[in-house]
Amino acid sequence: MRLPQAWKGRVRLPAIVAPMFLVSNPKLVAACCRAGVVGTFPALNQRTTDGFVAWLDELGATLTANDAPYGVNLIVHKTNPRLDADLKKVVEHRVPLVITSLGAVSEVVDAVHSYGGVVFHDVIGVRHAEKAAAAGVDGLIAVAAGAGGHAGTINPFALIPEIRAMFDGYLALSGCIGSGGGVLAAQALGADFAYMGTRFIATQEATVSDAYKQMLLDSRAGDIVYTPHISGVNANFLRPSIVRAGLDPDHLEPKKDLDFGAELSGGKAWKDIWSAGQGVGAIHDVPSATQLCERLIAEYEATRRALAG
Repeated sequence: MRLPQAWKGRVRLPAIVAPMFLVSNPKLVAACCRAGVVGTFPALNQRTTDGFVAWLDELGATLTANDAPYGVNLIVHKTNPRLDADLKKVVEHRVPLVITSLGAVSEVVDAVHSYGGVVFHDVIGVRHAEKAAAAGVDGLIAVAAGAGGHAGTINPFALIPEIRAMFDGYLALSGCIGSGGGVLAAQALGADFAYMGTRFIATQEATVSDAYKQMLLDSRAGDIVYTPHISGVNANFLRPSIVRAGLDPDHLEPKKDLDFGAELSGGKAWKDIWSAGQGVGAIHDVPSATQLCERLIAEYEATRRALAG
């Protein structure tokens, strides 16, 4: 298990629980970290920077030096009006892991490196990976076909080797990973970490409605719609939630602009139309995050023993 030096002895499973908009929260993050799995949340899950600070303080008071590190996602895009203020608080709180999206800039990387933090950046192809590597990030998150949220279209068996050929830093794989065996498979492919999102929406701590969790239990891969017409960027959404919102999944109106300021003010994207990856078919229950992490760790170890035997 290849880990940043400061993470060694604290991480039991080479996996990162993805920062999910309107889903992740301190209780979910803390439960994962205490179980030995890296937990993360988006800064924008709090409506203000003051609220973001309250969550950082809560995690600081909850987690110990023996727990897995936590991370924060920052949207590095010109339409995010809070980037500078939130980054300042990240530095003040010495957040261990910062995950950047929709832009990799050296100024953000340098700010996090100034206190010893680690920066991962999510990418959907080699061109984006090259730009992020040039900005000095420590790790890349390869968002492959079928992942929830802003996913790519490249098969992981093609994406991971292409990125690994030009980048020797930490590499995480995102897309349809919902079991401990899947975590081990990501490592076998060349990644250092699995990056898991959709499976953790169906946990007791996730900040979503029971209807959303039930939809995950009822859905299969064929119920996922990949479209740019919801958020302005190609992403995967649950077809039943699109219908539930009064829209026709097969005839969606194009969304012309990407504006995170507007998203924060309560648009339909993400709030009323629910995201998920193609791995939903493997979700059959809604455990606590602790129970899920322990299950994944047990599956990971069992799969490793079986393959070795």
